[in-house]
Order: sequence, then structure tokens, then C-alpha cells
Amino acid sequence: MSEEVFMARTKSFTRRIRDMNPSLERQFAAVRDDYVIDVPRGVGETTVADGYRLDVEGVFGRCAPLFVEIGPGRGEQVVDFASRHPEVNFLAFEVWTPGIARLTVTAAERGVTNIRVIEADAQQALPILLGPASVREVWTFFPDPWRKARHHKRRIVSLPFAKVVADLLEDGGVWRMATDWENYAEQMLEVMTAAPDFQIAVEDGATTFSPRFEGRVETHFEQRGKEAGRETWDIAAVRLPRGL
Repeated sequence: MSEEVFMARTKSFTRRIRDMNPSLERQFAAVRDDYVIDVPRGVGETTVADGYRLDVEGVFGRCAPLFVEIGPGRGEQVVDFASRHPEVNFLAFEVWTPGIARLTVTAAERGVTNIRVIEADAQQALPILLGPASVREVWTFFPDPWRKARHHKRRIVSLPFAKVVADLLEDGGVWRMATDWENYAEQMLEVMTAAPDFQIAVEDGATTFSPRFEGRVETHFEQRGKEAGRETWDIAAVRLPRGL
């Protein structure tokens, strides 16, 4: 990837770089190598070099269904779910280093070993690192809403990215998403309704959003939204069989 292309690429995040407190930094240093995957970089520090394919079985030490979470923050969701589903491999993409630290330290404290983390922009990295039909589920819970209208083009749930996720998911796989911003929920619904490779899973009689994913915990982020009076919307989009 050339420097010109990297600078022009629309990113769905603003990288938050903040010093960790010394205690967390020490804890993170002790567990980092058990969880964080170092990948060759492209032009930017959150990019992955073109042509690098991740050896998923190698980094997890086994062959198992793969779930991907984009933007896990401090890891409340993925650590909780992974602890209850040791039969699944979880690969998380995050660009907030203190969040990665908290995720990995918590996982280590709870004895969770089936999580790996890559510090990278998922939109750029996923189609490079993973092959077609290699993922069981993709999670995008509470992505940056980019509230201003002129920034809506930065939202990660879009038709172009839906094509990327469709390629990664196995037939019958699921892209789960949630947001507490109403106009983003409406955009998610519009995108996934138009995406030709997906069908939204709804309850009998419903025609729009999906029921809340029973495996989704209420994180501190969702709690803050509730305290501010915001509702949460879920979408579970099922990858249709290829060749239909």
C-alpha cells in the first residue's frame, strides 16, 4: 500500500493514544505475548502488510470455529463469551492500546486462553489476514457512530464492508451488530437489507431489527447509553449460501 493510498483511505476510527497507568502497564507486559499477535505492518502503524495471511490454526494451536470481534474496547464482551465457549477461537481487532491491555489482563485473570488480539484497522486487515469462508461469526458491537452527518461515510457498517464480511463468513455464518444511536441503527438496517449476500434474522412477525443476541453482555458502554436515555438496536445478518 502506497503512502498516498494510506492517507486517502477513509478510516472508521480515530486512534486514541493514552498512557497506561504503571500498574496496568506491568500487568500487560506480563501477559501480552500470550494474547497479542504481532503482524508485519504496511505503511501505517495500524495496517497489515499486503500479502500476509494469518496462520489461524498456528496462533491458536488448534483448529476450531473462528469468531471475530471488531472494536472490543476493554474486552468485556469477548472475555465473557470466550470464557463460556472454550470450544471457539476468538480473534479481536482493536486500535486502542489501553483497551487491549485491559482485555488481555482480564482474560489472563479469568484463565481464558482462546482469545488472540491484533492491533490493527479491521477494515484494512481482515481481507488480507483471513481467507474466504474462514469465519463463523463477526461482531461489531457499538462501533463509533460518527455522529456528524459529514462523518457518516466513516461508519464501518457499509455496503463495501458488507462485501468483505460476506467473503470471510462461511455459509450460514452471522454478522452481529448493535448500536445505541438511532440513525446508525437505521443505516445498519438499510445496508444489511440491501446487501445481497445476507438475510436479517428476525423474530416471527417482525420485519426490521433482530432480537437482542442472548450472548451479548451489557458492557459499561451500553450502560452509559442507557443512563443517557438511549435505546439499543441489534441486527443479526446471516450469510446466505454461495452460488444461489
